[in-house]
Amino acid sequence: MFESYSDLFSLKHPEEFYIGGDWVAPKGSKRLEVIYPATEKVIATPPEASVEDVDRAVAAAREAFDNGPWARMSFTDRGQKLLEIAEILKRRADDFSKSWSAEMGCAISLSGPGGFSPFGIFSYYGQMVLNRTFEDVRPQSRSDGVGIVVKEPVGVVGAITPWNAPVSLSCKCIAPALAAGCPVILKPSPETPLFAWMLAECFEEAGLPPGVFNFVPAGREVAERLVTNPDVDKIAFIGSAAAGRHIASLCGSRLARSSFELGGKSPAVILDDIDPEVVVPKLIPHFTMNAGQMCAGLTRIIVPEHRHDEFADAIAAGLQAIKVGDPFDPEVACGPIAMKRQYDKVMGYLETGKQEGAALITGGGRPKDLNIGYYVEPTLFSGTNDMVIAREEIFGPVAVMIRHKGDEDALRIANDTEYGLNGAVYSSDPDRAYQACRRVRAGNMTHNDWVNDLHFPFGGFKQSGIGRDGGPEGLALFQETKVVFMNAVPPSLKPVP
Repeated sequence: MFESYSDLFSLKHPEEFYIGGDWVAPKGSKRLEVIYPATEKVIATPPEASVEDVDRAVAAAREAFDNGPWARMSFTDRGQKLLEIAEILKRRADDFSKSWSAEMGCAISLSGPGGFSPFGIFSYYGQMVLNRTFEDVRPQSRSDGVGIVVKEPVGVVGAITPWNAPVSLSCKCIAPALAAGCPVILKPSPETPLFAWMLAECFEEAGLPPGVFNFVPAGREVAERLVTNPDVDKIAFIGSAAAGRHIASLCGSRLARSSFELGGKSPAVILDDIDPEVVVPKLIPHFTMNAGQMCAGLTRIIVPEHRHDEFADAIAAGLQAIKVGDPFDPEVACGPIAMKRQYDKVMGYLETGKQEGAALITGGGRPKDLNIGYYVEPTLFSGTNDMVIAREEIFGPVAVMIRHKGDEDALRIANDTEYGLNGAVYSSDPDRAYQACRRVRAGNMTHNDWVNDLHFPFGGFKQSGIGRDGGPEGLALFQETKVVFMNAVPPSLKPVP
């Protein structure tokens, strides 16, 4: 068992932040604590950024956008740099995987290679902008002239990212922002900041211009300063709905551009024409992976009333077969909860479920053989959609089964939530499944599985967010649209014969 993060990977500048293209000493003296949740021991005490550090990072990014080369490069030149970064990230994949497992307890069977492929994200957006100009020439309706619709960078971006999948979710903001021409200030979660040092090392090696990437690890006060700083043009936030609402109000007060990927209470709608042996292998991993700490987890299992017990037995058997334990054991599928406050929250929800009359089918507490670490048994309740455990995001390996009386009732239950991030429909009939998917008010739906594909937009309806990351839509989050009216097409835009 390791005692310090340095037993797993090394950081070249652990006492400094990367701001304006340089490694700089913090302005304050506060420290963060990174706790390995499998042992409950501190494995790092990196410096915590102050408000002064944030202002310094914003000033560096503002200078980079207003006067630096990055926003003025061609899309192709930026794309080639993103591809170079992708190769550097790929070489550090093992370090990123270990960082995710050490910082928040993700099972190594999920965290490799590199923690949901940050290099793949950079490669995707690098390829997307190669040989592109984002200049669309259209004829004017009332004259012989043209209008040229162009896409320009939105400006300085503040990216505030969560602890549950720190490197991949951060890169889902950073890569398209850089591709669009935007400098970025990353504010990672204070519980999982170490990966940001590694990212900065990779960007430094790639030779990004000064101020194009900066990071400031800290908590709420620093995040609020980043959001309210008038020199930040756009906030990209990934996190809880409660935090998202607060940040949205701050952005709204100055009409700052913003996008939000928030929480979910996603339904798995099981219709009456499919059997448990088809459903269970494609369902259980999608509310237990990463110990259930995933915004898109299928945590409401809506089953035919007359087949409830059949599905309950099958799902319970699958949950009981999951190995819970040491994140660095390759046989483990479910590691610990990331931190004590989240562990206490999950355990509180388990008690709430029992108190409000939900039937506990399996799990419901700490694994008996794990006395140290923030571990929770994979848990299945049976209850009704009005219960707290069916309405609030638990963010642990916990699901609730809810009976339905047919397709219409199932869809009514699926939509009876303030969230709308993700969902699935399980049916042997593709047409029936497609029609059901179309009627669920969620940004992402899958037939007989759970799919999250970077090439497609991801985001939510209702309280699950605003905007989409992934796909071309993810790039568009960091672009402004401008129209330039001309009497004729400029020679530089005319294709060369």
